[in-house]
This record gives sequence, C-alpha cells and structure tokens, in this order.
Amino acid sequence: MAISTNHVASLSKPCISSFTTLKVLSKPNNYFHPGQSEFKRSSISCNVTSEASTLTINAKGNDFKTLQRPNSVGRFGKFGGKYVPETLIPALTELEAAFHVIAVDQDFQKELEGILKDYVGRESPLYFAERLTEHYRRPNGEGPHIYLKREDLNHTGSHKINNAIGQVLLAKRLGKKRIIAETGAGQHGVATATVCARFGLECIVYMGAQDMERQALNVFRMKLLGAEVRGVHAGTATLKDATSEAIRDWVTNVDSTHYILGSVAGPHPYPMMVREFHAIIGKETRRQALEKWGGKPDVLVACVGGGSNAMGLFHEFVDDFDVRLIGVEAAGHGLDSNKHAATLTKGEVGVLHGAMSFLLQDDDGQIIEPHSISAGLDYPGVGPEHSFLKERGRAEYHSATDDEALEAFKRVSRLEGIIPALETSHALAYLEKLCPSLPDKTKVVVSCSGRGDKDVHTAIKYLQV
Repeated sequence: MAISTNHVASLSKPCISSFTTLKVLSKPNNYFHPGQSEFKRSSISCNVTSEASTLTINAKGNDFKTLQRPNSVGRFGKFGGKYVPETLIPALTELEAAFHVIAVDQDFQKELEGILKDYVGRESPLYFAERLTEHYRRPNGEGPHIYLKREDLNHTGSHKINNAIGQVLLAKRLGKKRIIAETGAGQHGVATATVCARFGLECIVYMGAQDMERQALNVFRMKLLGAEVRGVHAGTATLKDATSEAIRDWVTNVDSTHYILGSVAGPHPYPMMVREFHAIIGKETRRQALEKWGGKPDVLVACVGGGSNAMGLFHEFVDDFDVRLIGVEAAGHGLDSNKHAATLTKGEVGVLHGAMSFLLQDDDGQIIEPHSISAGLDYPGVGPEHSFLKERGRAEYHSATDDEALEAFKRVSRLEGIIPALETSHALAYLEKLCPSLPDKTKVVVSCSGRGDKDVHTAIKYLQV
C-alpha cells in the first residue's frame, strides 16, 4: 500500500493507528489497532511525496517566513500529520479550531498571561553564569559568555507548566472535565496534576513503571496533588509505553476527556499548539538579551527528547539566521552502543504516536528501545518540527552521554549553586565541546529546562561527592 503522506492528514480514515510504528519505505512491519491484544503483520510502505513545500532552505539562509510551520494539513515539510484512529479525528479537528480561536481571543490571552505571571512566576530570569563562563575562559582570557534561561524557577520546577496551563484553559473552553497526560521524568505529570488541582479537574497520569521507580519523588507529588498515577508495565515501561496507554484512554473516552500531551510530538495540532504555549521562553529571551547586552543571543542550546523546551526557545529565532540553534540529545552509553536516545543523530523516518518524524527503529520498522539516564529524554521519537529543522539545515543536533551529563550535573551544581535536571545536564554537557570553538564574548543561552531535585535519587547511584 503506497501512501502519499502529504494528503494523509486530511483523510477521514487514517492508514494506521496512533500506536503504530511505520517506517518509510521499510520492510513489512508490525502494527497495532485499538482493541487488539496482539501485533499483526502488515506490508506497509510509504512513498513520501510532499507537496507542502518547494522552498529550498539551507544553513546559510532563505526565508522561513514564507513557509508555513505547519501547513494547512499539519505538516512541517514531510513531517508531522495525523496518523490516528478515525475516532480521534473529530476531537483533533475541534481542538485545532478552538486553538485558533483562543490565539486571537484577548480575554483568553489576558487570563493566560495573568496566571503565568502570578501563579507560575514568569518571566523567568536570563541569568549570567559568571563562574561557568570563567570555567570556559581560555588561557588568553577569551571565551564565550554563558547565560541560563531559568525555566527551573517556574512553579513545579520546569518549563512544562507553560503548556499545562495553556492546555487546561483550552480544555475548560471545550467543556472537558477529565484530563489525562503521559509523563517520563514526571515533570509534565506534576505540572498537569498541579493545574488540575488549581482548576478542580479530574486528573489521570500514565507513567512507565521503570520511570516511577527512578522518579519516585514526582510520583508522590502527583498523588499529593490529587492525581491518579497509572503505572504502565508494557514494553520497556518508559515514556513511549506511557504515551501509548494515554492515547488508548483518549480513544475510549474522547467525548469527556482532554489529553494534555506534554511535548511537541503527536498528531497535529499538538506539535504546533505545545510549541506556541512554550514560545514565551524564546520571546522573553529576545527581550531580556536586548536589555542585557543590546542584541540577540549568538547561540541557543537546549536538550531534546520530544523537544518542547528546545522548540519553545528556538521558535522565536528560527528566522534569525545569525543565531545558531543547537539541540542536544541523549547518547546514553554511546552512539555505537545501541543504548542511547539520539533519535535525530541515528534515527530514520517513520511514524509513531500519530506523527511522521525521525525514530529509532530496526530494518523491519520496529522500535529500537532507547536508553538515557534521564527519564525525560528516554524516548525513541522526536517532535516533527525538530525533524524538519534538521532536514532543512536550520538547526544542528548533537548528543551527550550519561557520563557527560552526570559530570555536567555536578559541575554546574558546584560552580553556580544550581542543581540542573539530568535532561538539562545534557545541554550543559555539550558546552565542553562547543565553547572551545566559539569566538570571544559569544553570547550563549542554555535552556535550564528543569531543576534537579527529582534526579538526586538517580545521581546518588553514580556520583561520588
């Protein structure tokens, strides 16, 4: 069966379910339909013939402003789309229409702005990391200037609250009283449980059993906030499996339930919607940089799992081609070890959880289970817009190993008195390779996406302090 993917998003009967992994031009692969208890074999190949864009873009320039991101059918070039069960098409259509309404609704925007200010604590500081900057100063006295965008100072301890607040307000507009979410590191789960407590909504969070063990503190926080945490034991019992269970729940309860998806992944309109709720990160960064040194950042660095904090920081600067965009993935035990989560570095194009993007998969299109010491980066896919930015050469993607992240975790704690999340620590680890190559006084902004209290239990097993 050949599928022209630029049209799939508009089909009333999608070719596969949201739980499917579809490898583009792959050998026959397994796929899963809602309600089935086991996998069945199917011969599916996908001829990608995207008509969404004819504009050639490279790292040196060309205008992204002329290119819709996403286009009218929810695609970023060939990536994205709506690979979901028919049951969910009306819900996604309703969600997209509602999002476009609230985007220009002044009352909604005023309410959102007020909650972000008074409840979340925005704007988050753009902090000059003086001792970290000194650490990267070369013998001749030159070196980059390192700034941290302090999303770890938000209420609940990460950037995740930005999206959770926006989506719960949208869910209220839609009349949905039951909220579900997936979580890996627990930060999105905590953020969702928090906003549900704030607005008096039922909250169910799906979390892999393995992640529940390594993020026990966040599990307790979610329960304390009144959420039901449902452990997922299928597969590797991590974020991928929690996401699949959340989608299954949504299919079953779509009339009463809103799914607060936590990253810039999943079917359209989620990648666009989550990005827009996080775009405040980049907007504040531009304004703060202008105030602090009278210009833009030269380099933006952020960790990438699904990619929400990175997309929130990058989006404001995508059209500024003099600003480098650098995403840092989890290299785990090493890129050649098959124990990593470096999707953009080592993955191939396929479909997972409702969208086409880069995935870690084998020759049969089956998911290769990822690994990262960081639960929030332990995911075999990535947001479709990141795949698009990589393919078009606008953003560059690198990786850091578990050991490198742990060293950065310790280094930043001791140099700056800031304990970063292990997710953030991957971005901070890449500074070791990046900074020696940067000209003097280059302004580098690192997204400090979350605080590391939740990761102390994990780090204590590996670090001697």
